[in-house]
Amino acid sequence: QRQLVESGGGLVRPGGSLRLECVASGFAFYNSIMSWYRQTPGKERELIGSSATPDENAVTENSVKGRFTISRDNPKNTLYLQMNNLQPEDTGVYYCKKEGSSGFWGQGTQVTVSS
Repeated sequence: QRQLVESGGGLVRPGGSLRLECVASGFAFYNSIMSWYRQTPGKERELIGSSATPDENAVTENSVKGRFTISRDNPKNTLYLQMNNLQPEDTGVYYCKKEGSSGFWGQGTQVTVSS
């Protein structure tokens, strides 16, 4: 069965960093467009950015450009989200998603930025 398993979330102080990891199984990860989303309290789920190939990664959410980086390791079937200089407003649930007509979501992982 298709599966996306996320890890790496947790509690971090403002200015700190986290790297989220999404391990995929049950489908051809190497030719799948993958994305990171997040949902903060009281807001709709928003797209952070996407990865099409190891050389085609883009963060599209303006508030995190320059702080977040998306990458992928196809041999490991893994998508990454490196988050630097985290701020309290980054607190929320972060989701991995396979895009397209056969797309589906991961379970999400909590990120909390607090002193």
